[in-house]
Amino acid sequence: MNLTRRHFTVGAALAAILPPSLARATADPTSRELVLSDPEAPVLGNPNGDVTVVEYFDYQCPYCKTSYETVREVVEQDGKVRLVMKDWPVFGGASIIAAQAVLATAKLGKYEKALDAMFRTPLKLQQTDVEKALAKVGLTFDDVGKAVVKNQAWISSLLDRNWLQASAFKFVGTPSFVVGSTTFAGVLDRKGLKDAIAKARG
Repeated sequence: MNLTRRHFTVGAALAAILPPSLARATADPTSRELVLSDPEAPVLGNPNGDVTVVEYFDYQCPYCKTSYETVREVVEQDGKVRLVMKDWPVFGGASIIAAQAVLATAKLGKYEKALDAMFRTPLKLQQTDVEKALAKVGLTFDDVGKAVVKNQAWISSLLDRNWLQASAFKFVGTPSFVVGSTTFAGVLDRKGLKDAIAKARG
């Protein structure tokens, strides 16, 4: 997979790609602030870190699954990195269901554990796989379904912003990253991620 890197800026021209509801919003969903520090997005790693790593991912993406542990380990070992995992469910309906379910667990205090469990599911997801992942963190599919319904507006707005951001950066697949002010379309290996963090910090 080819890896491209570029610094990002967001201009008013991007408003043309927004759906009417988001185009009328006060904050531009593709702004640097909402890409790196969306107040509605769950944060892993060090919430007060000096560098933010954003990953756009899909639970059915093989590259996302194989690189997930590396990303988490690099962030943990560094100790000063904010990690924002942004669901970009490009693999279809099962990915959307998984994304909604895990985001809903944030409202139940189990987001990180649910995220870990979902990344350990098979590549091709079935509802039973999602149910098993949730069961591993002590949640039933029904419980999470109720949380999804209750928080549908929040979940939908997050997923909409993620999609618009990925489109604005012209990402063509998962995983894709933003580290500091640089975008990376494709997998970042351990060295690549460390180097990107060091560059953002420097």
